[in-house]
Amino acid sequence: MTTVFRNGRIFVPSSMPAQESHNFADAMIITDDRISYVGAQDQVDVPADATVVDLDNRVVVPGFIDAHVHILHYGHSLQKVDLIECASLEEIRAKIKAYAEANPSVPHIFCRGWIQATTKGVALASMLDDLDPRPIYIDAFDLHSMWCNSAALKAMGADTAPDLPGGCIHRDEHGRPSGLLDESVVMNMAWPYVESLHSKADKLAALDEAIRAYSAAGYTGVVDMAMDEPTWEILSEYRRDRSIPFHVAAHWLVPYTEDQEANFKYVDRAIELRSQFTEPDFCVVGIKLICDGVVDGCTAALLQPYIGKESLVEPIWPEHQLREVVQRADSAGLQCAIHAIGDRAVHQAINVLSQVGTPGRRHRIEHLELTTSEDAKRLGELGITASVQPVHSDPALFKAWHDLVGPDRCQRAFAYKDFLDGGAPLAFGTDAPTARNLPFPNLYNATTRRSALEPESTDTVNTQYKVTLAQAATAATTGAAYARFAESWTGKLQSGLAADFVVVDTQWSAEKLLEAKVCQTWYKGKKVFDSSQS
Repeated sequence: MTTVFRNGRIFVPSSMPAQESHNFADAMIITDDRISYVGAQDQVDVPADATVVDLDNRVVVPGFIDAHVHILHYGHSLQKVDLIECASLEEIRAKIKAYAEANPSVPHIFCRGWIQATTKGVALASMLDDLDPRPIYIDAFDLHSMWCNSAALKAMGADTAPDLPGGCIHRDEHGRPSGLLDESVVMNMAWPYVESLHSKADKLAALDEAIRAYSAAGYTGVVDMAMDEPTWEILSEYRRDRSIPFHVAAHWLVPYTEDQEANFKYVDRAIELRSQFTEPDFCVVGIKLICDGVVDGCTAALLQPYIGKESLVEPIWPEHQLREVVQRADSAGLQCAIHAIGDRAVHQAINVLSQVGTPGRRHRIEHLELTTSEDAKRLGELGITASVQPVHSDPALFKAWHDLVGPDRCQRAFAYKDFLDGGAPLAFGTDAPTARNLPFPNLYNATTRRSALEPESTDTVNTQYKVTLAQAATAATTGAAYARFAESWTGKLQSGLAADFVVVDTQWSAEKLLEAKVCQTWYKGKKVFDSSQS
């Protein structure tokens, strides 16, 4: 089947690394599941049996690929009380109280989007206990901390649980859990417990909602960045029984333990799954390692102490253990994705990849929120992909940084242009559910450095590091495809590649990105979302 798209603005692909500018073609032809032509419409001979689509000057871009997402967590998050717009403890309490009163039959109350600065970094169970007797679980917006009431702490066994390496159960002067869990305690104790509260039907429904939301947002691919056994099992079952209208690549989570043999078993499981799932649209491509926390929680590993602190935050992984795990994965052909937010963790990650990473393996560092200029240059020299999430640079989320790290270090935050100028491959993701999954606010943050969460604000974050719209769009499509070795079959509007694309109603300027509307999403030559029918 042949479809001819005419009278449009077809985004002509940039090379890697992204060029600062781009051109538009005005016609594109797809034949079955492939693009067969991109160019001038006056050069097109329309076949008699072809379907002709008048784009009416709308923009066509490659299907977006979210280079960093947690798809099941995102689906669950859509059912949680959203606190992202709450600016104070009083507003948080009021929103939870209203939800509790409106939903008397739910056994647990799940919330998301708590910004630590709104409660001045304080998170006590006693601040929630009088709202409702049911367990209340509040995810920090970055997912690295969880704030619980006393009922939730008791339900998950925090009263008797020990701290875990790389994490903390915050306690009062009597040694009792006080309400805040962070880092490995969240990932290895709280999340598994919360997941156990969800039935298989709950999880399938969450995936349903997440997958619909991703198609509607214009995505034709995702990279799940912390895959584990329960999630892979339910995602595989979902795919067996229903279709997923985008390709999925996964990085298997290797949670830190002091037992290196246990760590190796996670790597070996990723190796096993990569050999079992060989289809490019559903596969395991590598491992994920978390080397530090987040700046807002004062758990990101920095080269200098936080303001008002004397001691340094250590990276979660001792360097010798990190090196051995990376080497084991690299030797088996796996990609390594290393979460590193603070400049100390970034430096450690680059050192390890430079020592044991195979050139051309396309290892990647996730987040890179605070980097030295020297390490920013090393990314390109070593071919390390800078996998970043511009939505995290939103000025509305940056307000606590000045008090935590000081103005000088703030000047090195989210240095995307430095990464590009140094020759690093750049891939954009959203890290949903830590942020909204929408691609255009992501591009807006990257190109204007203004707030998509508070669009009326004129605040900016380090405009010296903003990128052009062509660079941003390329990072969210071609760059994300390159990061998972998919650029030979998707990620660009080019003859011979998959017909994965999005039709957008937009003026296509950085300042107008928040007004962009996804009209249609096409995956493998089939229309999988149409705003006129939703």
